[in-house]
Amino acid sequence: MADPVTVVIADDQRLVRQGLRLILESEPGIDVLAEADDGAEAVALVRKHSPAVALLDIRMPVLDGLRAARQVMALGPATKVLILTTFDADEYVYEALRAGVSGFLLKDAPAEQLIVAVRSVAAGDALIDPVITRRLISRFTLAAKPAGPDGVPEALSALTTREIDVFRLLAQGRSNVEIARDLVVEENTVKTHVSRILMKLNLRDRVQAVVLAYESGFVTPEPRS
Repeated sequence: MADPVTVVIADDQRLVRQGLRLILESEPGIDVLAEADDGAEAVALVRKHSPAVALLDIRMPVLDGLRAARQVMALGPATKVLILTTFDADEYVYEALRAGVSGFLLKDAPAEQLIVAVRSVAAGDALIDPVITRRLISRFTLAAKPAGPDGVPEALSALTTREIDVFRLLAQGRSNVEIARDLVVEENTVKTHVSRILMKLNLRDRVQAVVLAYESGFVTPEPRS
């Protein structure tokens, strides 16, 4: 039997923390080790327990979620960071993506999405919500570099034509299953392509790939409304 996915929750609202705990602990194989009501306590608990996932609210007293995330990641790769956010915290979320968190989730996301997010992040995947990710990066990537004459930035020149196709869909927040369907290939083939893309571009995960897609000019930011 696989080891449980261990989690530390940090949110300054006690009812929110308790709700998150109830949702996660209702799922077999997920174990909430501790709760924190501020970012500094969250970092201390992560250091003590080394959970698989630190679930951090973006806005907390003493130490906000972004600074707490950076300190958690500085402890080593054992703990992945999943940020809880709201739509009015765009600038924090974009900075969290650039800092290297493994994903973020809206605080009003349904219970099943929270469970999938925690499991995905614990497994080493990055949580990408296509709508939110495109909105955030389109809004905050203001200095994207122009693409080359073939539409492919120099930063992506190491990729093959097929890897470029996969990267384009990945940048849109598509899952491996969706990419496989769109390109009419096996899901395992997509997984191989994604692994090679991340390796060639020296990226840790899909979140960093999406950021690079916008910052390199491969994906053009949408005009601000």
